[in-house]
This record gives sequence, C-alpha cells and structure tokens, in this order.
Amino acid sequence: DTAKGCNFLLTNGGKMQDYWGIGKATRPMLPLIAVPTTAGTGSECQSAALIIDEATHQKMACLDPKAAARIALLDPALTLSQPARVTACTGADAIAHAVETAVTTRRSAFSLMHSVEAFKYCVAAFPAVLANPANLDARGTMLLGAAFSGIAIENSMLGAAHAAANPLTAHYGIVHGEAVALMLPGVVRHNTRNPDAKCNYEMLSRAAHGNGTRDSGQGLADILRSLFAQTHLRASLAECAVPQSDIPMLAEEAARQWTASFNPVPMTSEDFVKLYEEVWAAQKESSKFQQPTAREKMP
Repeated sequence: DTAKGCNFLLTNGGKMQDYWGIGKATRPMLPLIAVPTTAGTGSECQSAALIIDEATHQKMACLDPKAAARIALLDPALTLSQPARVTACTGADAIAHAVETAVTTRRSAFSLMHSVEAFKYCVAAFPAVLANPANLDARGTMLLGAAFSGIAIENSMLGAAHAAANPLTAHYGIVHGEAVALMLPGVVRHNTRNPDAKCNYEMLSRAAHGNGTRDSGQGLADILRSLFAQTHLRASLAECAVPQSDIPMLAEEAARQWTASFNPVPMTSEDFVKLYEEVWAAQKESSKFQQPTAREKMP
C-alpha cells in the first residue's frame, strides 16, 4: 500500500487525500512489481492503496486500476522474519477477506471461486504456521491464500466485519487483523438470515472440513472462533480496554463505512450496537475460547 501511495504521488502529484475514492489519478502510473512480506492484505492483487490519514486516523481507500501491480512475486522465505503477533494479525485478515468476499452484494462466480480457494488454503495453513513459524510450505500456502483473497476483494468488496473493525483501529489503535478477528464471527451469524449468504458460508465450511461435510453459518462462526483462539489475540472488546459507553459512537461510525453497504444483510447502527455489545462481553459469556492477551508470545 505504501508503494502504491508513493506511485500515486510520484506520477500524479498532490497529497494522498486527493486520491481518496475511485479513479482519481489522471496521469499514467509507473509499472509496479509487488513483493509482499506478510500473508495478509492481498494488496499485491488489488488496485487499491489503503492509507491512514495522519490527522483523523481514518482509512483512505484510494482505488485506481492504474495502481494495480503488473507482477506479484510470492516468496514465503520473505515472511519468515515476521514476529508471531504480525503473523497472527495478518493471517486473521486474510481469512476475513475470504469469508467476507464470499457473500457481499458485489460477489460474482469469479470472486467466489477465489474466496473459497483462499479460505481452503488459509484454514489448512494458518494453524500450521502458528505452531511452527519456520514451516515454509505452510507459509507459502498462506501467501497464496492471501493473494487469492486479494483477487476476491478486487472483484467483490468487503462487508460489515471490516466496517466494524475500522473504527476500533481509528480510535483505540487495535491492529486491523485483530479487530477483524473480533468482529467477524458475529457478522457471520448475523448474515445467516440471508439464504444465499448461508449457502456460501456452508460452501466455505465444506472447504474447511472436506466436501462430505454440510455445515451452517453458525458452524462457520465456530470454525472462525476456534481458528482465532489459536492466535492468542484478544477475545473481547473489554479485554481491549474499549469503554462500553463508546459503543453507540462506534456503531454510528461503522454504519457509515463504505464496506457496510456491501454486506448481504443490511446493518443499521442499532445492529452494530448489538454486535459490539456481544463482542465486548464475549469473554464473560464463554471461557471456551478464552486466550492469553495478544501481548503474550505465542508458542
């Protein structure tokens, strides 16, 4: 994203705020070769640069086809030096991308194919990478899964989990991948009321467990919680020191996020209040998924 931002400014001038939106670059941009060092954002397969505004701490999505990389080089050896927490947060983000792109209102057969493959790869490789960070094969599988998720985003967009995560990062500095991991299972449960979304969630569940398994969206939510529990990321907003009194403000901001408009089941600010409240109290309600804080090292 930083390289794309530099490309915008070098070729078109101005400041990053000038490119917030779609297709704002008026001049050609330089060819870009993207070499990711994390298996997370899939930015190497997208035409968007996501840049934080220094003053407001809001994410600016600067989308332009000219910003897309010509070539993406996926080398798992370059991801071995990631700290354990970075591995956990970026991996959770890649998984969230696969899940959200599978059900958005802009999804297509092409994007769904990449969502399912991305989820299958990431679910298989993520626990292996967490257990053995030097596992080069698992690292490579995660890189490919993250890249496929990036292709899915480019052709589908994201949903309410990202909409709910962004205010948490803006106001409390919760790392994006951790914020998405907190919010995603609840959004999946919310979206199961949409028959098409539920069907696609079942497809993801079968991809995780094998084609002989038929599973529901609730089952997918449990799969996600189990996966994220292995990361030692925090499990509730209370654990993240988010004041419960701030939830109405967070919900209003989440409802205004661009990605919320692509969620398969519309979410009002009241819906986001319920979601945040559930995640705020998550640890108190269940010790099943309770994990050490994210600041403790993973094994």
